[in-house]
Amino acid sequence: MYDWACSVYSTSVLTVFLGPYLTSVAEEAADADGFVHPLGIPVRAGSFFAYSVSLSVIVAVLLMPLVGSLADRTGRKKRLLGIAAYVGAGATAAMFFLDGDRYLLGGLLLITANAAQSVAMMLYNSYLPQIARPEERDAVSSRGWALGYASGALVLVANLVLYLGHDGFGLSESEAVRICLASAGLWWGAFAVVPLRRLRDRRLPGGEAPASSGLRQLAATIRHMRRHPLTLAFLLAYLVYNDGIQTVITQASIYGSEELGLEQSTLIVAVLLVQVLAVAGALALGRLADRYGAKRTILGSLIAWTVTLAAGYFLPAGQPVWFFVLAAAIGLVLGGSQALSRSLFSHLVPPGKEAEYFSAYELSDRGMSWLGPLLFGLTYQLTGSYRDAIISLVVFFALGFVLLARVPVRRAIAAAGNPVPERI
Repeated sequence: MYDWACSVYSTSVLTVFLGPYLTSVAEEAADADGFVHPLGIPVRAGSFFAYSVSLSVIVAVLLMPLVGSLADRTGRKKRLLGIAAYVGAGATAAMFFLDGDRYLLGGLLLITANAAQSVAMMLYNSYLPQIARPEERDAVSSRGWALGYASGALVLVANLVLYLGHDGFGLSESEAVRICLASAGLWWGAFAVVPLRRLRDRRLPGGEAPASSGLRQLAATIRHMRRHPLTLAFLLAYLVYNDGIQTVITQASIYGSEELGLEQSTLIVAVLLVQVLAVAGALALGRLADRYGAKRTILGSLIAWTVTLAAGYFLPAGQPVWFFVLAAAIGLVLGGSQALSRSLFSHLVPPGKEAEYFSAYELSDRGMSWLGPLLFGLTYQLTGSYRDAIISLVVFFALGFVLLARVPVRRAIAAAGNPVPERI
């Protein structure tokens, strides 16, 4: 249910509405040369959104290890999850007031919401080993991802009806966008009540967490993880192939618009198609994992990602139907590969270190996904072809496949001190 609550932020706010809208607000505030000056620093208006996202990642990197350690040592995980969730939901709802030239307000709200979302997801993910038996985790994680994609699609449809028909509702385009942004925060806060009422804290030995900086705590977490090299080996594999996944998600629309010449309405429909089919994909791969094991199923999904990118390289320009086929393929493997990675990692976490280790996992998910966009950008810069740029991402899935295949997951689970499931 927390996936159901918070996923609308990623879909409606980050993927669809906030980037273009915040950029337009920054452009309204820009000087004659197209620059805004936050804290006296000249920043091109078109780059303000990207810089705000980057700064939010830095804030999250500092906060997640500290909060994760605090949660494990004090047993107050639910309270910390509630604080992070409602800080994020409140900042998102406050985006309703983002009008005129208030670009600094927009940047502050984005940084707050994005960092809070990262911290909350880290805490939320760390509950998985506590609430599901080893043999249940693939199915539980897959259902969570499926619910998240379903809610994202549902709210996005409502948002698009409001946005496209804003004149009929007596709203300006700006008012419609601000209502869409705020509605994501209200949805997030309303449905977060369900897990926060039902979850229970589990106090563990060790007392209160000492005061420590985020970087110091991250270093301590990494030192502890060195005692479990097989867990680190899985995390490295995940970092590599997840970088590829995140890059496809963020760059597919650019590929569609710039290389294939598709209209914005086509790209929005493709986003909806990904959301809907990711529900079915997450559930289907969860069932495959129950039969063949999570590791084999993830490896199969990485092969599917590679085939999908190869097919994307040959897509004809100006033909939306083939782009929809590509979006469908992405949707079917997207949710399952992410859900099963989360559940497989949960088996590799030593008991009592759930939040701390999942802070490192969340850093791999959100804070380290920069190599893919860099490779994509460099390839385009050198070749002038988005087709070459999209096919270059195959290296992340191929290398991730090799690294994951080399991880002896049964031995890794036993080394972490956890029971080894019959099928993994």
